[in-house]
Amino acid sequence: MRRKNRVQLARTAVVLLVWSFATIGIAQGRTAAAKSLRCSFRINVTATWKKEGSPDATLSPSTLLLIVDSINTDEGTARLKSGSVGAEIVARLSGGYLHFIQSFRTGPLYSTTVFDQETSEGKLKAVHSRHENFAVLRPGATSSP
Repeated sequence: MRRKNRVQLARTAVVLLVWSFATIGIAQGRTAAAKSLRCSFRINVTATWKKEGSPDATLSPSTLLLIVDSINTDEGTARLKSGSVGAEIVARLSGGYLHFIQSFRTGPLYSTTVFDQETSEGKLKAVHSRHENFAVLRPGATSSP
C-alpha cells in the first residue's frame, strides 16, 4: 500500500505542476507583453457628497492622458510620465488585467487597470480611478468621492 500511495502522490504532483504552468499562460496576452502604454480617457465621472450626505455624480468630457513606460511586471515596477515629470509606480499583472498603482504620501491613491480586451477601435480597454477627498471641489479637480 505504501508504494500505491507514493505513486498516487507522484501523479497528483505532476498534475498540479502541469496545471500551474497552464495558468501562467493565461496572462500571456497584449497586457503581459506591454513595455509601454499610452492611455487616453475621454470621459470623466466626478462624484461628490451632497450636504445631506447622499452621493451625486457628474459626467463630463475629459482629456486625461497617461503615459506609462518601463513596465516590468516581474519586478512590479513602471514609470508614469506627465510632461517632463515622471513618477515610479507599482505594476501588477494578474490574468488579463494589468494594474498600475500610485500611492501618494499625502493620502490619495490613483489606480489604472488595462484589460486584455479590445474596443471596437482595436485599442485595449482601461479604467482610471482616483481616490481622494476635497472639502471643497476645486476647479479642474478630477475626483472627489
